[in-house]
Amino acid sequence: MKRLFFFVPALLFVVLSCFLYFGLGNDPTVLPSVTVGKPVPAFQLPVLGAEEGTELSQEELAGEPYLLNVWATWCAACLVEHPYLYELSQRGVKIVGINYKDDPAAAVKWLEKYKDPYAVSVVDARGRLGFDLGVTGAPETFLVDAEGQILYRHLGVVDENVWESHFASTFSQSSQELAEE
Repeated sequence: MKRLFFFVPALLFVVLSCFLYFGLGNDPTVLPSVTVGKPVPAFQLPVLGAEEGTELSQEELAGEPYLLNVWATWCAACLVEHPYLYELSQRGVKIVGINYKDDPAAAVKWLEKYKDPYAVSVVDARGRLGFDLGVTGAPETFLVDAEGQILYRHLGVVDENVWESHFASTFSQSSQELAEE
């Protein structure tokens, strides 16, 4: 029986070593998303800066691909990515904003000050849509195809490298398909 107690610590060491070995091999910047490959969750939310009672649903966004960008005025990284999003919007990329757990009045002022890259922004004051999307914080950006399916999720700032690596091909492919029709 005493021999068994000698092997228990050794066995625990081997098991723990295996967990660490395989865990350290994972990329910590990649978080799997349960929403990729699925439609944008159903929502009916107020439009930021619009008349009271003006709402938008996910169904109204179908028809062309778009970026679904989660942002907030309290998010420092959102301010970093904002000029690039504005540049993309000037190139004709449709960007839909989700103002996440923020003060709508402050958000309107923020967009006036830094220019508005969004075709439309919805107010997710309680974070319900963010929860349904699996948002872990802001900024996060989802690539949505013309049928409303989420193709890709990016955590963090969208810049030229991220755009070219993950988003650009979908928008150029979509533009070609529209030109052929």
